[in-house]
Amino acid sequence: ETSIRINKTNKIMSGNLDLIVKERAEKWLSGNYDEDTKKQVKYLMDNNLGELTESFYKDLEFGTGGLRGIMGVGTNRMNVYTVGMATQGLANYLKKAFPGKQIKVAIGHDSRNNSRLFSERVADIFAANGFKVYLFDSLRPTPELSFAIRKLECDSGVVITASHNPKEYNGYKAYWNDGAQVVAPHDKNIIAEVQKITSPDQVLTNGHKDNIVILDETFDAIYLDAVHSLSLSPEAIAAHHDLKIVYTPIHGTGVILVPESLRKFGFTNVVTVKEQNIPDGNFPTVASPNPEERATMKMAIDLAARQQAEIVLATDPDADRIGMALRDRDGSYILLNGNQTCALLVYYIVRRWSELGKLHGREYIVKTIVTTELVARIAESFGVKHFECLTGFKYIATVIRNLEGKMQYVCGGEESFGFLAEDFVRDKDAVSACSLAAEAAAWAKSQGMTLYDLLKEIYVKYGFFDEALVSIVRQGKEGQEEIARMMTQYRNNPPQSLGGSPVITVKDYLTGESLDVKSGRKTPIDMEKSNVLQFITADSTIVSIRPSGTEPKIKFYFGVRGELCCEDKFEETRQTMERKIESIKQEMKLI
Repeated sequence: ETSIRINKTNKIMSGNLDLIVKERAEKWLSGNYDEDTKKQVKYLMDNNLGELTESFYKDLEFGTGGLRGIMGVGTNRMNVYTVGMATQGLANYLKKAFPGKQIKVAIGHDSRNNSRLFSERVADIFAANGFKVYLFDSLRPTPELSFAIRKLECDSGVVITASHNPKEYNGYKAYWNDGAQVVAPHDKNIIAEVQKITSPDQVLTNGHKDNIVILDETFDAIYLDAVHSLSLSPEAIAAHHDLKIVYTPIHGTGVILVPESLRKFGFTNVVTVKEQNIPDGNFPTVASPNPEERATMKMAIDLAARQQAEIVLATDPDADRIGMALRDRDGSYILLNGNQTCALLVYYIVRRWSELGKLHGREYIVKTIVTTELVARIAESFGVKHFECLTGFKYIATVIRNLEGKMQYVCGGEESFGFLAEDFVRDKDAVSACSLAAEAAAWAKSQGMTLYDLLKEIYVKYGFFDEALVSIVRQGKEGQEEIARMMTQYRNNPPQSLGGSPVITVKDYLTGESLDVKSGRKTPIDMEKSNVLQFITADSTIVSIRPSGTEPKIKFYFGVRGELCCEDKFEETRQTMERKIESIKQEMKLI
């Protein structure tokens, strides 16, 4: 009987969903949509009900960071209509936020398919709303968009990008007047306005084209001058200007500015991966345009091996994330994870600030809650304070904004390959990060070391911190529901031990409470609430779990630490740490 009731309920739910999808699709067939869009909707109705359901079962959610989704027709897809309605909602909020003012906005985009089309639609809508619009003439790195908002004193900005997502995706990120992605209360307020736009008929278009100002290479020079001001070791570059660097933009926007920035810093021996220099939203030479993955970096590493390059640099499609591989003493190339890259850059920058007499006791760095604790130890050893925030660079930017005029920002980073070495940009910046990574390599060489030697030295000094990430992808509506169930299960039944060490602290960032397991005492977490769980053991192992805010996946972050007595024991210690992480994954049934 129970089975019959469940089956009946499922049929009713399925039937209701079919009706909703059918009604939504028919609105697109009869509404003010272009003929090609209508043909595609009709094709799905006649030939692919599964894809029709995924395309129409809900609205593509305008979240706290904007839109991100698969491109295609439908309410749950990235297309000119969903982008247009989101833009009109944002425009309506900007009018409320800045009444009686000439509102200014900046717009950029990456190399993805439809990115230029979407950015021009956004510019058209903002212009039709009477805004002054600064639109880049072609693809540009996301950090330059953030820089433009600040430099041109804009009230808001939009970049069309899906970062390092697969080629099927595109996205829409909204920025506020400080050059950072929108945060509370503006994020929720914008969402409320976007939700009021239920039809493309409510979107203003085709008006005031003269409100659009095109930004070209003249503005690039202003941005690159600012990036070059970050240089800390010009004498080391002068001595090692011919340091061989291999760089790949992975078919993205980095090709516009990263090689030029490296040349401006003084490097004369930069080799690029020619096949990947061509901007292409299909990313034809890689399965995924993500510099975290060795397969994605293979062409660059192979070229580096042939050229005997000392450092390999890469940027994701919108050039806000940096990938890096370093040559070891035996000539093999070690692909760094985001935590190692962050630790190296923090160490180099903070140490050079110290050596140059730039530390006066008011300086700080920022890291996210899932980023290695190593960077906190490094900062503290130089008397630099560290702050923690939720995952996402908008939260790092919030710390910078809140401390402006009170303390001096030095740098900040996150495990997902994002780093920011300046405060004239308020989002992760791989243009400056690549330039400083190359400079750090030249500086290390002037000390008789490679960057990989320097990393080992850091581990000896501060402890061996090893991290890993497991991502479980679950697509579509059912995937969302499964991820939600997994979070509920871990929240209700937290592990009692990990890797043989008892869990002593459970942090639930959704409830905003930290639980001392032994005493049962709860203390508040002074952060915005977020769906993240963190388990900390007696031996300082940290496991964090969070659903991605931008992709259909749930992420498990592992961090363990041990001691490294000397560089000769590096590989042995690394293997010990790796085995510990693998055992924890097995305990949690993730492998």
